[in-house]
Amino acid sequence: MPRIARLALPGVPLHVVQRGNNRQVCFFQPADYKFYLESVFACATRYQVAIHAYVLMTNHVHLLLTPKDKWGVSSMMQLLGATYVRHINSTHRRSGTLWEGRYKSSLVDSERYCLACYRYIELNPIRAAMCKLPEDYRWSSYGVNAMGDTNPGIQPHAAWKALAATNMDRYEKYRLLVEEAGDSEKLERIRYCLQKGLPTGSDRFKSEIEDVLERRIGNGRRGRPTTKGKGL
Repeated sequence: MPRIARLALPGVPLHVVQRGNNRQVCFFQPADYKFYLESVFACATRYQVAIHAYVLMTNHVHLLLTPKDKWGVSSMMQLLGATYVRHINSTHRRSGTLWEGRYKSSLVDSERYCLACYRYIELNPIRAAMCKLPEDYRWSSYGVNAMGDTNPGIQPHAAWKALAATNMDRYEKYRLLVEEAGDSEKLERIRYCLQKGLPTGSDRFKSEIEDVLERRIGNGRRGRPTTKGKGL
């Protein structure tokens, strides 16, 4: 089967997931998580990609990013992948691949789905029953976006900034947003679109992306996905 063409546009948020090969562990000790974070921020800076949210799970990674140019994310992920694999193979005396082929990605509708993707990413440890509260999980951006922790590698998206007039109020508003019962339809759409490489957003958003790219995306059918995507 032909590969799904990745969609990336300057200034448009992109939800990225990369899994360990055969869903195997890709972080073996705390130092690995730290090295990955140092590397992802360095690579993002090099290729002018803003990181808004992230979570490092034991066998996969979610990132919410906005590139300044079309190739920023792909260049960042290529360098990041190679850098991290060298670290793991050297540190743990292993060889061979670590990642499950190409990363998956989905353009995100800033107006309707950007904060939903923030929430989806940072609640991954809760859904995986790894902790009871998002602030208890060390390897996510929740502490920055909801608690005011300092991390110069995280750049807030305009949708997060629009929550309130001051950062203190934004943290509170975002915490309340995360605590709300999730919209099951939005959750399903985020999963489905990420799996299929489709834009995550309204029909209007998809149409706008198609106009910019001057081509149709996917099978041409619009609206709510009829098949539930697998959990990501």
